[in-house]
Amino acid sequence: MPTSFPAPDPTPMDSFQTLTRLAQHPFDLTAPGALTAQRVLDLQAQACGFQLLYGTQRVNQETLAALAGLAKETQAVERMAQLMAGARANRIEGWPSEDRQVLHHATRDLFSDMPEPPLLTRVRERLAPAEADAARAAREEAVKQMEHLRVFLDDVMMGRITNNRGETFTDLVNVGIGGSDLGPRAVYMAVGPHRLRGRQVHYVSNLDSDDMSRHLAGLNLSRTLVNVVSKSGTTLETLTNETLARRFFREAGLDPAQHFICVTGQGSPMDNPAAYRACFHMFDYIGGRYSVTSMVGGVSLGFAMGYAGFVEFLRGARAMDLASLEPDPLNNLPLLAALLGVWNRSFLGHETLAVLPYSQGLLRFVAHLQQLDMESNGKGVTRLGQEAPYPTGPVVWGEPGTNGQHAFYQLLHQSKTVVPCEFIAFRRCQWNADIEVEGTTSQQKVLANVLAHAMALALGQTHENPNKRFPGNRPSWLMVHDRLTPYSLGSLLAFYENKVAFQGLLWNINSFDQEGVQLGKVLAQRFLSHLQNPTGAQAKADPLGLAMLQAAGMLEDST
Repeated sequence: MPTSFPAPDPTPMDSFQTLTRLAQHPFDLTAPGALTAQRVLDLQAQACGFQLLYGTQRVNQETLAALAGLAKETQAVERMAQLMAGARANRIEGWPSEDRQVLHHATRDLFSDMPEPPLLTRVRERLAPAEADAARAAREEAVKQMEHLRVFLDDVMMGRITNNRGETFTDLVNVGIGGSDLGPRAVYMAVGPHRLRGRQVHYVSNLDSDDMSRHLAGLNLSRTLVNVVSKSGTTLETLTNETLARRFFREAGLDPAQHFICVTGQGSPMDNPAAYRACFHMFDYIGGRYSVTSMVGGVSLGFAMGYAGFVEFLRGARAMDLASLEPDPLNNLPLLAALLGVWNRSFLGHETLAVLPYSQGLLRFVAHLQQLDMESNGKGVTRLGQEAPYPTGPVVWGEPGTNGQHAFYQLLHQSKTVVPCEFIAFRRCQWNADIEVEGTTSQQKVLANVLAHAMALALGQTHENPNKRFPGNRPSWLMVHDRLTPYSLGSLLAFYENKVAFQGLLWNINSFDQEGVQLGKVLAQRFLSHLQNPTGAQAKADPLGLAMLQAAGMLEDST
């Protein structure tokens, strides 16, 4: 079946060639008069209450014009609209692949008061009928699942769903791994002030049984729900943890079927009302790392902050999705960030990226971004099935400030390894507990630290003492918003989802498969089969695998 989703090679484009030339002598932030007050005020863009300040990037007007040209020559915004409308974007031309649509945006396309821009309407009208019909069905399914969630959460709140003693549920244990854990966990930690009183969610992902045991040992199981999340219904880590959790409930004299719910693929082995009190559905056209705004995040986050809170989170995500269709690349927040990232990675050659949120609520947000970015764009093959001629996704890491300042900022400022930094900050705190000490508030001190490090990274420092010299010329940008709320968090999540997707479009790689993960699963299953039958024909045919198991102390040496 032909696809409406193009795969243009950027390397012969005029803009790509210009950027290659400019990267030989990039803008020097430390040059006299380079970083001026006017530059800081001029180089910024806005969307959904966020300001992106990028005057401390190694770009000038010529670089920015070439980056905007790259976005236009690759048709980045048009292709993003095609992706949102339902084009089959998860594919490699001419080779077997998942060959699916990418429809996580449909999970927040729920708001009649947020009309789509004309570009998206035009693109939708040009889609192949099968693609358009499937996208329409995905939006309808999202509405259906949200209504299912609303009813379920209302029944829990109003006491229509209780334990066998008529008591309401106070805790929920979310069992999943990868995208079924990292995103929902990060969001849950970030919405602390907006959670319902008397509700707690506990996330278990590690196959290490101590993770599950530690959580369940401290809970009143009679008032606890367990939400098991697995698209296939066969994820080994998740099923193992579910089996352990069910044992805990049975040993406490409780019927697991009255306490367990699930989020799974329609028709999967887990899609069984006899085994689960409620079943919610997730779909193949939504990748795990893009699934926070689906029922993967909806069940646990809705339990934590109520249906209205989850809807507000989705509204923020939808607003940023629409902002991602702004045609001007330098006023399109996710696209601009993507272009700066491509400049730093592919043209300036910086291998890593530090994401540094100056908000304790975003404690696990970077862990989610690691999967989102590295699993999406850690690719070496283009959409044409050819080896990528340029480096793609960076190594993503980071911790919240100000703690990170006392851990690894020394390397950021003085090491020969240049690490581009993405700072995230808020002008107001979440909990309304800001205090004034020595003439400034806590939050003012936080913002002062962010701005200080952005300036220090850019300018460096000259000094007669070599130990106090800092080279500077280290790129960063700052995303700043008034306050971290469900709405702004939804916007921030969608900003990064769309930034990563834009970078995949610019690099002409498929951001929506994960063959490296699949390879690991296949090999892990081989080792497990050897453990089950170490003298069988399959094990004997794999002497290297047996040797590795023996070296790790998993098998006795049979020689």
